[in-house]
Amino acid sequence: MVSLPAASQKYKSKSDTVKLNKELVEVSNEVAELTAEITIAQNNLPGYVTKAEKAKTDAAGTAQQSSDQANKATNGDLGDAKSAKKKAKKALNDAEDASDASDNIKKQEKKIDKLTAELLKKQKTLQELEEMRTTIRLMPQ
Repeated sequence: MVSLPAASQKYKSKSDTVKLNKELVEVSNEVAELTAEITIAQNNLPGYVTKAEKAKTDAAGTAQQSSDQANKATNGDLGDAKSAKKKAKKALNDAEDASDASDNIKKQEKKIDKLTAELLKKQKTLQELEEMRTTIRLMPQ
């Protein structure tokens, strides 16, 4: 029935009911807020994944263009060398963008994990408060 003995409870008597109810409302609101934050973070994650995939594709394409231009520059003139340098710089920037996009995915996943852990703690607290309320209600008048 009730797993907490009355001695370990924060709220023990009927006179504590107001405080208990107030804390129950606060924790319930925190649970709702965390749930909403998790939902938003999870909904944003596919966008981060899409951006990362596009950035990786762009990086691969510009790296290939840079390589092609570098091969052309080895047998070419100064203009070819300058063009190769520009392509190499663009390839580097695209590679950095891909790395940043990948980091954003990791940050978002870490945020979701953190919020989920926090939510589990709040849900446990809420359950303990509900058990306290049940124990108080079962007390003889």
